[in-house]
Amino acid sequence: MASEHDRAVLQAIFNPTSPIGDVPGLNQEEELMDDDSAFDPEVVKQVKDLELQGVSSAESGDLPAALQHFNQAISVLPQRASAYNNRAQTKRLLGDTDGAVEDLERAISLSNGTGRSACQALVQRGLLLRLSSRDEEARLDFERAAALGSEFARQQAVILNPYAALCNRMLSEVISKLRNPEVSETQ
Repeated sequence: MASEHDRAVLQAIFNPTSPIGDVPGLNQEEELMDDDSAFDPEVVKQVKDLELQGVSSAESGDLPAALQHFNQAISVLPQRASAYNNRAQTKRLLGDTDGAVEDLERAISLSNGTGRSACQALVQRGLLLRLSSRDEEARLDFERAAALGSEFARQQAVILNPYAALCNRMLSEVISKLRNPEVSETQ
């Protein structure tokens, strides 16, 4: 059986546009959890219910109601990152990009850059930074989110890092020439 390192090397060879170490099936984002242990479980339940109502309102197209639910969740438990992350999505959809970025930065700060909310906030902020042509800052956010397990963030980090893609592509060409020397001689 191949080790994790072996799978990473094979992935780099057969998929030269993916970042080195990006092995399909190892996406950890779904497994990430926010640490709510510092909060009263009843209050967390109340806040999660408000967030679910906000998500439901947003999905049905009622963005003002969604914003109201997320504002309530934040007023009940302002130290919890998740509602800021959700409110940022709503603010972005309402055209308030600056407000969205402020909420994302608050979510990242409150989560100490760890957990599901941090990962999602980093990806969202990275996308907003890309829209503002701030690619270097976006790349850094995508790299942080990738380290937390986001496969999407890994892909975005590669897109913004042409050197990594170039190195992987060159490695793939060398391996291909080693495997098929007669093809490279005729070209």
